Amino acid sequence: MTGAARARAAAGALACGLAVALGAYASHGLDGENARRAGLAALFSFGHGLALQLLLRDEAGRLRLAAGFALLTGMLLFAGSLCGAVFFGWPTALAPAGGLLLMIGWLIVAVDTLRR
Repeated sequence: MTGAARARAAAGALACGLAVALGAYASHGLDGENARRAGLAALFSFGHGLALQLLLRDEAGRLRLAAGFALLTGMLLFAGSLCGAVFFGWPTALAPAGGLLLMIGWLIVAVDTLRR
């Protein structure tokens, strides 16, 4: 595995680890809407972090890299927007763009899978 592939896989694993911490905090340190938002951010971060870890651990072609970029950016925008609302009172305006990027990323994965 090359250094770039290791870095991409490590980013996914890091997202999973942070998601576990966020999920625990959502369950034990937050209430109401903040707990729901943080829990949803943790769920999406864990699932997509795991996907990134698995999808990008090997050398990837252009489509797979584009999918990984869309998934990572979407995860950061979606979960980041929810966490920004919980911890800083920011609006969740970027969450829909993040969700759209996640959907696009998965469509690209499907196309890449069918092409192989």
